[in-house]
Amino acid sequence: MKKLNIGLQLFTLRDETAADFPGTLRKVAELGYEGVEFAGYGDIPAEEMKALLDELGLKGFSSHVSLHAMREDLQKQIDYLKTIGAQYMICPYLMPEDRPDNAEGWTKLFAELQQYGAEAAKQGLIFGYHNHDFEFHGQVGDKNAFDAMFAETTPEAVQVEMDVCWVQFAGQNPIEYINQYAGRLPLLHLKDFSKDEQGQMKTLELGQGSVDLPAVIEASTSAGVEWLIVEQDVCQNPPLESVANSYNWLKQNYLNQF
Repeated sequence: MKKLNIGLQLFTLRDETAADFPGTLRKVAELGYEGVEFAGYGDIPAEEMKALLDELGLKGFSSHVSLHAMREDLQKQIDYLKTIGAQYMICPYLMPEDRPDNAEGWTKLFAELQQYGAEAAKQGLIFGYHNHDFEFHGQVGDKNAFDAMFAETTPEAVQVEMDVCWVQFAGQNPIEYINQYAGRLPLLHLKDFSKDEQGQMKTLELGQGSVDLPAVIEASTSAGVEWLIVEQDVCQNPPLESVANSYNWLKQNYLNQF
């Protein structure tokens, strides 16, 4: 079985990076993570970020880049990623005001994402889209908006970054969705969760919730996933402790096979 790379989405450590970005990256490297997915750069110039990553032996393989940032200056975002040696540029979320309320609006958005992805590919990057749950509730013809997005864009321009936590929260089967998008799914957010008394998502450290993580990892390996990315939206413990606990779960339940 091929070993998948283990990365961390830095949104989990947003307070820590705001206080000390270099020091936080150093701690992430010390925990054993192989790479990081950015969610902002803390105003650190790209050349300086690249030098820091190289010093720490971390791969800055991906970044979440907002739709607003791409609309404002796509080339600026691409240039930063190319400088740090990133491979992926991911649209992470649609703000409520950017979410289409009809099929025509979704189709227009899909064309926009296709355009960004085609330009990214032309410059050597891979563009992708990261889901939440609302994409599974919007309807475009006979498909939900998630499936319609990837039916109406090309794999060459738009790849999948699947968040299995949100897939399951939306009432879908993560394993079925991983299998469905095999070959178009290089990045996967490995997360765990339960529901609170109001039925809202409560993100948890790996192994503490309801996601069948071993089955997810096995399906990911078969589907051609390159990076498993640990993320916890809200941590019940200090965030660095939480990402350490999640990495230790991976060591005990996955990495010890290699």
